[in-house]
Amino acid sequence: MDSRRAWCLGCCAFLLAGFAGWAEADNSFNISSPDFEPGKPIPARYGFHQQNISPELRVGNVPANTRSMALIVDDPDAPSGLWTHWLVWNLSPNTTDIPEGKLPQRAREGKNSFGNVRYDGPAPPSGTHRYFFHIYALDSTLSLPSGSTRAALEQAMKGHVLGKAETFGTYSATP
Repeated sequence: MDSRRAWCLGCCAFLLAGFAGWAEADNSFNISSPDFEPGKPIPARYGFHQQNISPELRVGNVPANTRSMALIVDDPDAPSGLWTHWLVWNLSPNTTDIPEGKLPQRAREGKNSFGNVRYDGPAPPSGTHRYFFHIYALDSTLSLPSGSTRAALEQAMKGHVLGKAETFGTYSATP
């Protein structure tokens, strides 16, 4: 009985070790930028009052069955409340890189809080703000026209989100 028990315990330990290694593998949906580290300052050139171009973004481990992706860039620290800097949808599920200052083919853009249909970069009136880059994996493409609002985008995404990932950077007002 002791040798069987030892064998069972050994098998359990082997299986648990295998599952622990599997759990440590980073297979989760993610978004990042080579231009800034998570939680660190976003370079000035991406600011609204500078070059006003979007940073390069990288997407990894897109969930299976994703038909399209949507991107929302916002500032939750704005004095008037959540401020939207960029809305993009119908990104291909094969997108792994969104180049600096470019919109991928077939993607659509919505109206941001500045009232523009484009990326508009950080422009905090004072202090340091956080800028979140949220990406959503969707089980469908969206039938929204370019220039749609954030509310319309969020409504269209309801019931279609397979996964969400985010990263953020900070940006400080110039004195």
